[in-house]
Amino acid sequence: MEKDTCIFAAGDFKNSQSVRWCPGCGDHAILNVLHKAMARIGVAPKDTVVVSGIGCSSRLPYYMNTYGMHTIHGRAAAIATGVKTARPDLTVWQVSGDGDGLAIGGNHFIHAMRRNIDLNILLFNNKIYGLTKGQYSPTSDRGTITKSSPYGTTEDPFIPAELCFGARGNFFARSFDISLDTTLEVMVAAAKHKGASVVEIMQNCVIFNNGIHSYMSDKDARFDHTIHLRHGEKMLFGKDLEKGLVQDGFGLKAVTVGEDGYTLEDVLVHDAHCKSNLLQQQLAMMDGHDLPLAIGVIRDFDAPTYEAEVEAQVRTVQEKKGFTSLRDMITKTMETWEVK
Repeated sequence: MEKDTCIFAAGDFKNSQSVRWCPGCGDHAILNVLHKAMARIGVAPKDTVVVSGIGCSSRLPYYMNTYGMHTIHGRAAAIATGVKTARPDLTVWQVSGDGDGLAIGGNHFIHAMRRNIDLNILLFNNKIYGLTKGQYSPTSDRGTITKSSPYGTTEDPFIPAELCFGARGNFFARSFDISLDTTLEVMVAAAKHKGASVVEIMQNCVIFNNGIHSYMSDKDARFDHTIHLRHGEKMLFGKDLEKGLVQDGFGLKAVTVGEDGYTLEDVLVHDAHCKSNLLQQQLAMMDGHDLPLAIGVIRDFDAPTYEAEVEAQVRTVQEKKGFTSLRDMITKTMETWEVK
């Protein structure tokens, strides 16, 4: 949607609250992009709900001129599911950090994916607990030294994409907090998708985990360590798009076009809409070392949504049984008993 055709402006989604995050925190950029994304999507503030759990990222609803709910630790997906099921006409965004969303909230995360409820889930991943002052999180790399792991973690981390795909997720995208255009692109795509959408935003915590993503996000590194996927386009990367991804047996391989016999024809074309998620999962699991980290929309497949199925089921039962209210449902079924 072109800027001059937008119904709303970014400012329509801002309120007068003073934004309180640490100076330099990636959350500032994400918030600004979310305001712009909502304006471009064109859903009115009164028809928008932002739900969060607990953590630095979860302060975000305070800075929105929409309906908002700052809930309890790890339960954002559960509350957001309730909102969307009760009011399927609303556009519901969920904001969670890697600790809030994948530790205590991990159970709710995977079931939101499995149910395919139409939520736009923004997962801020800085690989650390920020609000509670620097403990390691479910996405912290093995060996990470923190206040709760002074000798290094002895665990392997969750990979959010792997959880999403494993729970039958149908939309997964990724961006960096500093990549404003890409973040806007994937937020808009997530909102347009009908069903559970996950946008992982690689976010920097300047206080407790500064530079955690710099080996991929720094200006001099991003061309070789990231690849921006777009549906229907060749999987090319590098400063001059001189590199590409090709099939290598059952896996993927990064090559330089024109070298070792590889041509542009050998480079794979990205299909975000394919029902089979095998290649999409391989792309999502690339980590920026041997193969570039995939950003952009990696999977976008349409499937029946939970809230629509529930709504249709309720209408069918109402018509069949003649229910018009909860009292009708109780009295007309004759499934009642009396204690004397």
